[in-house]
Amino acid sequence: MELSLPASRVCDMADPSSYRPKPGQIPDSPGVYRFRDEHGRVIYVGKAKSLRQRLSSYFQDLAGLHPRTRTMVTTAASVEWTVVSTEVEALQLEYSWIKEYDPRFNVKYRDDKSYPSLAVTLNEEFPRVQVMRGPKKKGVRYFGPYAHAWAIRETVDLMLRVFPVRTCSAGVFKRSHQIGRPCLLGYIGKCSAPCVGRVTPEEHRELAEEFCDFMAGRTGAYIRRLEGQMHDAAEEMEYEKAARLRDDIEALKRAMEKNAVVLADATDADLIAVAEDELEAAVQIFHVRGGRVRGQRGWVTDKVEAVDTAGLVEHALQQLYGEESGDAVPKEVLVPALPDPLEPVAQWLGERRGARVDLRIPQRGDKKDLMATVQRNAQQALVLHKTRRASDLTTRSRALEEIAEALGLDSAPLRIECFDISHLQGQDVVASMVVFEDGLARKSEYRRFQIKGFEGQDDVRSMHEVVSRRFRRYLREKMKTGEWAEEAPGGEIEEPLPEDDGKPKRFAYPPQLVVVDGGKPQVAAARRALEELGVTDVAVCGLAKRLEEVWLPDEDDPVVLPRTSEGLYLLQRVRDEAHRFAIAYQRGKRSKTFKAGPLDAVPGLGGTRKQALLKHFGSVKRLRAATVEQICETPGIGRKTAETIVAALAGAAPPAPAVNTATGEIMDDAEE
Repeated sequence: MELSLPASRVCDMADPSSYRPKPGQIPDSPGVYRFRDEHGRVIYVGKAKSLRQRLSSYFQDLAGLHPRTRTMVTTAASVEWTVVSTEVEALQLEYSWIKEYDPRFNVKYRDDKSYPSLAVTLNEEFPRVQVMRGPKKKGVRYFGPYAHAWAIRETVDLMLRVFPVRTCSAGVFKRSHQIGRPCLLGYIGKCSAPCVGRVTPEEHRELAEEFCDFMAGRTGAYIRRLEGQMHDAAEEMEYEKAARLRDDIEALKRAMEKNAVVLADATDADLIAVAEDELEAAVQIFHVRGGRVRGQRGWVTDKVEAVDTAGLVEHALQQLYGEESGDAVPKEVLVPALPDPLEPVAQWLGERRGARVDLRIPQRGDKKDLMATVQRNAQQALVLHKTRRASDLTTRSRALEEIAEALGLDSAPLRIECFDISHLQGQDVVASMVVFEDGLARKSEYRRFQIKGFEGQDDVRSMHEVVSRRFRRYLREKMKTGEWAEEAPGGEIEEPLPEDDGKPKRFAYPPQLVVVDGGKPQVAAARRALEELGVTDVAVCGLAKRLEEVWLPDEDDPVVLPRTSEGLYLLQRVRDEAHRFAIAYQRGKRSKTFKAGPLDAVPGLGGTRKQALLKHFGSVKRLRAATVEQICETPGIGRKTAETIVAALAGAAPPAPAVNTATGEIMDDAEE
């Protein structure tokens, strides 16, 4: 059953209520649904155990939706669904529709590079062994994929001695058949030469199937059989045959040694690991057969829908096994997170295999260790993908042009500065400034700021202060006053990071664009700071949380860049770097700040004397048990201070201390 509900009106940002189904129209049963845009194109496909509950969740208050979900429902103009009998059918139909319609808001994995596979064309009369790339074909048996094509050729070269299967192309095969002479491999014994009738089609197919069995991991029985034949030949004094079998066994063992044993129990398993950030995810898969890693592949994807790790795993399983069946689906599939719900996915995998599939998270032992290795590969793949994307000159140029066009700038912003505020519940407030020139980070010009004029979670006020301080410095540099260190509110001196030559770098160059971490309030604060200083030639924008929206001063609505935009990707990198730099500085300051627990509440007791007390007694517990006389034995602690400490630690109101009005510290007996 299908039901389509067209929108009553069409606009760039549709109101979901305009195409919301009426109460009671949506069935409370499993199914798959499709959102379409104003042109009728499918933009999102999803499945649900209960269509009524799932679809109703899309039509709540937009403020309560995930930003990516909100973008999807406001882009859509209609929704339709198909009712199915079970969740397993829904899973299969969802995969089929995603493959058919290629919806823009669904996660779609793409290979992070082109991996070659070892293929055996069992769909031909005379099966051929070859290296293949690209989509899989029906009737072809695949092994791998492998990291390099030369690794496949080395393995095949060793195995052709034992399994002389055809490797030539159709043209070479046809020509050899016409002239009645085999190719070179046929002469040296690495091909059974079916082209000239040395073996029948049935015999050649049997060789190809034995080759596939050996590659699939069934190696032990075959090698034992060859060893038995070798011993029989030696006993019958057929030494040449025995020597040939010995060499065949050694060739197979060398081929096996190219894949080290990673799981001692000869397990057949696929291990899937995921590395992700806010915008992208990388998936790595290790194919283990017979306890050995037989193949590896990787995918990357843009996170265009609101999906967690479990959802990424489910999409990976669909793409990995959607076209596979039989031995291609292993007995075990190890994942970092289980799909929710688990039962339909496990049942679907079992149907693909024809037997039960154990889908689980490894908890201990060799499998958990191997999963950690796969996870490291996934993380490295994500980093490498981002590095390649960021280092490409053409891509960076396109990103800067997209930013200029989206923000209405006269030219591409060759220098971008981004500011971020960091604190711990209003304490130790700091700020960072990172610099990107021509789309690349320039770490020698990063700056750090202490915000000491006030405490509290006031990011807007902090942003105003830090932008003001940065551009006051720039104006002083421009006036060539020779001052490079600014005394900021609170009296601290802000130190720029040194260059490689050890000399401080001045705030000499203004950016074309200032990016702040936040929305309208932070953008307004940064613009106000620039206007107060008379700086009018620097553009300002803000990145809202999750980087979905770019805010401009005096604009009521944000600029929404496409998810595939290189400009958005560059802004995300700038913002992430500013956040990382601010967090690192804030954590460093926090680790250096001396905290002594109850001693912090003792009036007039500074950090030096706190440290002296803890060094003398070893802990606050021992200090709490000490008498006034014992505390007075600590260097720098007088009787009045000791009495105050005892009273504070006892929880009683401390006696009124004598205070030095000049310094604000408690006076010891000698000072009085």
